[in-house]
Amino acid sequence: MLRVTAPTRQQTVTAWADDALGTDDAVGLADRLRRGAVSAPELVEAAIARVEAVDGPLNALAFRAFDRARVDAQDPGTAYFAGVPSVLKDNVDVAGMPTRQGTDAWQGRPAPRDGDLARMYLATGLVPLGKSQLSEFGFSAAAEHPRLGAVRSPWSTAHVAGASSAGSAGLVASGALPIAHANDGGGSIRIPAAVNGLVGLKPTRGRFAQDALLRRMPVRIVSDGVVTRSVRDTAAFFREAEKVFHAVGMPPVGDLTRAGRRRLRVGLTTAGAGVTATPEVAAATREVGLLLESLGHEVEEVDAPVPDGFRDDFLLYWATTALALVRGGRRMHGRSWDVDRLDPLTRGLARHAERRLHKVPGAVRRLRRSQEVTDGFYARHDVLLSPTLAHPTPLVGHLDPTQGFDVVMDRLLEWVAFTPLQNATGEPAISLPLAGDGAGLPLGVMVAGPRGTEGRLIGLAYELEEARPFARLV
Repeated sequence: MLRVTAPTRQQTVTAWADDALGTDDAVGLADRLRRGAVSAPELVEAAIARVEAVDGPLNALAFRAFDRARVDAQDPGTAYFAGVPSVLKDNVDVAGMPTRQGTDAWQGRPAPRDGDLARMYLATGLVPLGKSQLSEFGFSAAAEHPRLGAVRSPWSTAHVAGASSAGSAGLVASGALPIAHANDGGGSIRIPAAVNGLVGLKPTRGRFAQDALLRRMPVRIVSDGVVTRSVRDTAAFFREAEKVFHAVGMPPVGDLTRAGRRRLRVGLTTAGAGVTATPEVAAATREVGLLLESLGHEVEEVDAPVPDGFRDDFLLYWATTALALVRGGRRMHGRSWDVDRLDPLTRGLARHAERRLHKVPGAVRRLRRSQEVTDGFYARHDVLLSPTLAHPTPLVGHLDPTQGFDVVMDRLLEWVAFTPLQNATGEPAISLPLAGDGAGLPLGVMVAGPRGTEGRLIGLAYELEEARPFARLV
């Protein structure tokens, strides 16, 4: 049973104010900092005030590091984003901050040093105000913890903020911050971007630095990036991050500031892994296809390039990571580890994997080969256009993990049918806020491409942003 049975729109939460942050995006703030029109301490103080104003209704912040941010702002350095406030997600190590992974199953201790991702992220000059909240270990597409509470959308607090980068996305969409870290193991950059009306680009596997634990996964499904309110912010972050971390064997993204000129062959699908989008979402996606045609691109409706059995294989692999965490929790987190405090979804995933361990090698093998299917697709098309999610944003309670594993998993698979493919193939994909549902909430439309083609996706995103400016929560 749903806890809320009608799509009642509740509170809209925004942080916009007549302060140092104003209405600028991250690039605009960086420009004002370079011109001396504003100082880093002024931006950080304004951001702290905004975060405090929205965190109560949104439940977006997992850990506050305001005093550190104030100190960092005194001497932010000379990197491009030096002095621009941000947060990192609470599943990466940042020196002096605990890494809690969206759970209260152990007592978090401050990390002794920055992880590889945090070193790269902070080298761009971004000033961390703390860490953002996520679903437990990032397993659910909605951050609804039975004790830590739900992370809610600033567009409507009756609705979830989406996936494990929910806290980051809520803070950016509400205007509290201009840019925030996100990562994506099944859609967790793109899903909260879609839900909150943001830009979310999952990069090619290996594009950016990654913490050691994720690098050792049999299939490296997780990639890190950002959620932003503008294409130029995402483009600027990719440009600055690759100055710090060079992706071997991959073409650089470079300095992209305008729409691409090449007309593209676009394959459009409204069917994902075992699920077809609702009529409302399918119509919104086809409308973007018509927009692309009007801009001179060639659009063809196609079957989804998804391997046979992909949904079951991905779910089993996802569940296997939960089993590894459950079995290794005490070794990783010490005597305070309490498996009984894990939420029911995490424990249910572990049981799902435990009962099917004999199938894991085959699932891993097939997931590693999944790019063979998309390679065939990209031999005929330049990009894939699809919905980001199969139906509009659910209400808080729809994915509450205490309802039982089978109920929640069925609902997750019905909603998250499009994003996991690129986690398996390692290909880039971007969610853009190009549509809205009948309740006035954002709907994301996703564009994916072959490995290493982030530049192509950013160029197309600039073109779509100009043709159909993104709605913003004001």
